[in-house]
Amino acid sequence: MAQILYLTRIELAFGARSLLPAECERAGMRRPLIVTDAGVRAAGVLDMALGAFTPAPPVFDRTPPNPTEAAVRQAVEQLREQGCDGLVAVGGGSAIDLAKGVAIAATHAPPLKRWATIEGGAGDIGSQVLPIIAVPTTAGTGSEVARGAILIVDDGRKLGFHNWVLLPKAAICDPELTLALPAHLTAATGMDAIAHCIETFLAPAFNPAADGIALEGLRRGWAAIERATRDGQDRDARLDMMCASVHGALAFQKGLGAVHSLSHALGGLNPKLHHGTLNAVFLPAVIRFNAQAPSVAGEQRIARLAQAMGLAGSGAHAVADALQSMNHRLGLPSGLAAMGVDPALNERIVELALLDHCHKTNPRIASADDYHALLAASR
Repeated sequence: MAQILYLTRIELAFGARSLLPAECERAGMRRPLIVTDAGVRAAGVLDMALGAFTPAPPVFDRTPPNPTEAAVRQAVEQLREQGCDGLVAVGGGSAIDLAKGVAIAATHAPPLKRWATIEGGAGDIGSQVLPIIAVPTTAGTGSEVARGAILIVDDGRKLGFHNWVLLPKAAICDPELTLALPAHLTAATGMDAIAHCIETFLAPAFNPAADGIALEGLRRGWAAIERATRDGQDRDARLDMMCASVHGALAFQKGLGAVHSLSHALGGLNPKLHHGTLNAVFLPAVIRFNAQAPSVAGEQRIARLAQAMGLAGSGAHAVADALQSMNHRLGLPSGLAAMGVDPALNERIVELALLDHCHKTNPRIASADDYHALLAASR
C-alpha cells in the first residue's frame, strides 16, 4: 500500500525570499533563530535571504559541513538564551538538518540518538518540536521538503531522524540564492539531487506519484547540472537544479538505497567528505549492481532512467558510464582513492552500511560481500 504525503508549503521562484517574514508569521514564529554556516554568511547570501527582515533575527552560524550533536547543543543553548520560538535554516542540507536536530533537542530529552530511526525512536518524536522554515542556498539535498535529517551523534555514527513533524512549515526555494555557489559545490550538490532521483525511483516500494516526480527531477537535473556548473549565472539551469533538488526529496519518502547506505557510513567515519560527492562516486557501481534485481526494479527501471537522461543506450552500463563521464566533466573525484579514503576503513564502512536505514530499501539487498565489492568498484 502506498502512503503519499506532501505537506510542505513550497515557494519556488526567483525572489521568493521576500516571503520569508510572512511565512514566519504564518508559522507562529515571533523570534526565529537563523541557522546557517560561516560560508553562507561570508558570501553575502545570508544578507540576501534576510533582506526583508527588520530588524534581522539572531543568527547561529556554526553549522559544520556534516552537522553534529555537539553543534545541535550549541544552537539549542543560543536559542534558549535569546528567547527564540522557531528556526529558519538558511543554507544547504547541513544547516537544514541541523535545524531539525535543534527542533528535536530543544523539546525532547537527551541524548539525541534516542530519537534516531535506527534506534526505534523516530516514531516517538512529538508534535512539540519547534517549527522550521527552510531556505536552501544549494540545489541538492532537498531537506527543505523532507521529513528527515542526517546527524552525526556523539558516538560517531551518522544517523537518520525521520518523522512527519520535522517537515519544514515552508520551503522558500529561491534559485537566486544559488547564483554565487562555487562550481565544485554546484556539481557536488547537484549530483546529490540526481542521486536522490535515481535511488528513489529504483526503490521497490509502490508509489507511482514518487516515481513520476523522481523521473521529472532527473530529467531536469541531468540536462542542467553541467550548464549550472559551467556558468553559475545561467538562471534557467539554476531553476532546473532547484526543481531537481525539490523533486528528489519529495520522492525519497519512498526510500533510497545502497548509494546512501555507503555514503552515510563513510561520511560518519570521515565527516570531511562531502555527501553529494560520495553519492556521485558510488552511483555507477550501485547502478550496475541493481541491474540484477528483479525486473520490476532492475533493467526495466534502469531503462526508464536512461530515457529520462536522454541516453542512446538503455542498459545499466549506459547509465553507469554516463554517470562516470558526467563526474569527470564536472571535475568530481574519479573514485574513493582520489578522495584519500583508506581501504582499511572498508570493514567498518560495510558494518555501518548494513545497519543504515537506507539498506533495506535498495531494490537488491546487498550482503557484506556485495558492499565490499561495491567499495572495490568505486576505488
